[in-house]
Amino acid sequence: MTRDRTGGLSRRAMLAGAGGLVLMASGALGQQVFKEIHELQPGEFTWHPERQPTGPVAVIVSLDEQRVHVYRNGVRIAVSTCSTGKPGHSTPTGVFVVLQKDRNHRSSTYNDAPMPNMNRLTWDGVALHAGNLPGYPASHGCVRLPLKFSALLFEVTHLGTPVIIADSHTAPAEVVHPGLVLSGYAEHEFEDVLATLDDKKHPADWALDDGYPISSMIASSYDAKIVVIENDREVAEGKLLWDGRPLGSHVYVLQGPHEGQKGMHWSALTYGDPAAEAHDLRRVRTEESFAADLRRYIHPGMIFIFTDLPLHPDSRSGRDFVIMS
Repeated sequence: MTRDRTGGLSRRAMLAGAGGLVLMASGALGQQVFKEIHELQPGEFTWHPERQPTGPVAVIVSLDEQRVHVYRNGVRIAVSTCSTGKPGHSTPTGVFVVLQKDRNHRSSTYNDAPMPNMNRLTWDGVALHAGNLPGYPASHGCVRLPLKFSALLFEVTHLGTPVIIADSHTAPAEVVHPGLVLSGYAEHEFEDVLATLDDKKHPADWALDDGYPISSMIASSYDAKIVVIENDREVAEGKLLWDGRPLGSHVYVLQGPHEGQKGMHWSALTYGDPAAEAHDLRRVRTEESFAADLRRYIHPGMIFIFTDLPLHPDSRSGRDFVIMS
């Protein structure tokens, strides 16, 4: 049986016929059900976008549960069964962003094998895509999804959508920081801060051929520095100032301004130890000159990562933008 680099459907399991895609593998097509999450069988999923119709999407893949959780604006709208990497071809854990989307992707490594509804996470082959779900980890590193679910997910993700792959699942928390990013301001300056975001769209509103850069920030306590990445290129670096305690492993997604509290509204997720200290952006800051320089990179949908790991190639691939946990 021929498979793609990271667990795509085999040609025997997926055949392209005149009438479209025909799935023959058990659990590959998928079925929407109304069940408790722990009762889902291979290929089953829940999908309730009406619970939160708008807002940025974040995806959490739980390796222990073999489940994919989808959150929009901090509210869980879907859960699906999945199949991740098998021993010897494990799925990497950490923080990723969607680098490329291709509804009809085929593997360039494994005999042109189909990988429908592909959301690419790394350029060397890890992705979310439709595939066979036997009920246990069986891929070559990718996250396989039921075909029906992968098509629904493809419609709500965008370039830059954060995807957290972790051993366990934790739900997002809502955070309002009384400042922009790593800097404060007086309440009467709030309108000036909003003006810095006026002409910046959320990646969810971008067309696939838009040339906007996706901004991401990483704060490393190990290196005592903050780096800014646009798409796959490091564009700025500054000093990290914090309280000296471990930062933990957290991801913040900027939702936008919070008018009521005159601050920035973030959705926060933990991707390491679920018992880590509660989210608090006020623990970190930087020098005033760098904080002012950050304004040019900030946009709704950007992500800000806390890590206690060093920022070297073993933990971050510049081109892939991955924080390995």
